[in-house]
Amino acid sequence: MYLPKSFQIEDLGELHAFILAHNFASLITQHQGAPFASHLPFLLDAERGPHGTLLAHMARANPQWRDFDATSEALVIFQGPHAYISPSWYETHPSVPTWNYAVVHAYGVPRIAEDHATLRHMLEMLVDTHEAAFAQPWRMDLPQDYLDKMMRAVVGFEIEITRLEGKHKLSQNRSRRDQHQVAEALGQSENPIDRGVAELMVSAKA
Repeated sequence: MYLPKSFQIEDLGELHAFILAHNFASLITQHQGAPFASHLPFLLDAERGPHGTLLAHMARANPQWRDFDATSEALVIFQGPHAYISPSWYETHPSVPTWNYAVVHAYGVPRIAEDHATLRHMLEMLVDTHEAAFAQPWRMDLPQDYLDKMMRAVVGFEIEITRLEGKHKLSQNRSRRDQHQVAEALGQSENPIDRGVAELMVSAKA
């Protein structure tokens, strides 16, 4: 992606934290000569590979997995909060509107997880991760025949990350005064996504 140096995030820990916080992502590959996207929850194994490994699954009826040939690169886009920025919030005029946002791109080659035990472990980890915050977490203690039927309907896969790109476009190219006023305006918004951008801007300056 277009990545000016002032917006670039290079710290691996920060990139991993972003992936974990925004793990419902877009998987983009080529299918029959055209881009194809699926929107999936991902897990991150930070210890596998120099940049970590992504784990996910999709419906077997989804044709995308059939293009996983163990050689073709895929792109996974993790999207964070984003917000319209009004030039009325700047002290410098004339100015034009823009958009602030945070995103991480992960690249790698998808490989299908053929083993039944591996797929089950991936599904259990996904459930445990997202149930952990609940007072009474649901466990995947399903009848074995039902579980096997459900598992046959999905395909698990892994992507060892070969390249990570992080971009936080948070008004870094504006004056400190403009940055403060943008963050203040977004922080007063009724839209929680706007306030998420404001929080990122404040934490980036901390």
